[in-house]
Amino acid sequence: MLPLDPQADPGRRAWVACPRCADAHGCEPCEQRRTCSTHWRYLLTNTGSMLHLQCPGCTHVWVHESGFGATRSAWDRATDARPGF
Repeated sequence: MLPLDPQADPGRRAWVACPRCADAHGCEPCEQRRTCSTHWRYLLTNTGSMLHLQCPGCTHVWVHESGFGATRSAWDRATDARPGF
């Protein structure tokens, strides 16, 4: 289990399902794709539509393409992701 990233700030949140722990399973607001006061993720950084997230429950870190705003090509996403994710 990783420690929380030094960039983790509860003031910067995202509501994206964690691919590791699936802690939002069975949560009505999450299943309806609404914001939930319990199942949010730390938004560590972002580069355009690419979000770097960390789950506060299991501390898993991953990259998520939001598709919001200026998206990048598949080649850019594959070659520009942060190492270790």
